[in-house]
Amino acid sequence: MKKLVLLFTSLLIISCNSQGKRALVGETEYQQELNASYKDASKSPLKKKDLKNFKGLDFFPIDSTFIVTAKLTRTENAPTFEMATTTDRKPLYKEYGKLNFTLKGKDLELTIYQSQDDLRDEKYKDYLFLPFTDDTSGEDSYGGGRYMDVMITDISEENTVELNFNNTYNPYCAYNDKYSCPLTPRKNHLDVEIKAGIKVFEKH
Repeated sequence: MKKLVLLFTSLLIISCNSQGKRALVGETEYQQELNASYKDASKSPLKKKDLKNFKGLDFFPIDSTFIVTAKLTRTENAPTFEMATTTDRKPLYKEYGKLNFTLKGKDLELTIYQSQDDLRDEKYKDYLFLPFTDDTSGEDSYGGGRYMDVMITDISEENTVELNFNNTYNPYCAYNDKYSCPLTPRKNHLDVEIKAGIKVFEKH
């Protein structure tokens, strides 16, 4: 009888665990990992009321035409400057370089930045910051722009780097106004619709 009870208890635990581990929402590994982090209350930027009903972030359909190779021209002797944010905070950045690429038949350019604060953190010193707005901003995507992380190690010996606009994310301010987020510089507006990556957050 004890063996049967133990067996039943074990099966019940296994059943509960398998139900708890639901498949992560998202078409790609990037989307699944982003959704998982936003669902985790210990690190999610979502407000409690939004987290309670959170099912997953909204993304444009995956589109390989929004994966481009950009030519990087590094900015020599770039001065350190204070990046404007949504609050009074003024984090220090340097212009790392210009990225030139062709998308939807248009020749486009974005400026990529390096946080001077991140240089002191071993975990983030390889990160470059690429904010942008486009012709979907304020409609299908967040009005304040979207971000893309580029790693220094992603840059080839020929000074090219792959930009995957499917792997973009919103600043935390798009979900919760308690955060301080860098504002996208005006020169980083793309005169084209980037219908790829993260969409504007719809509160439910």
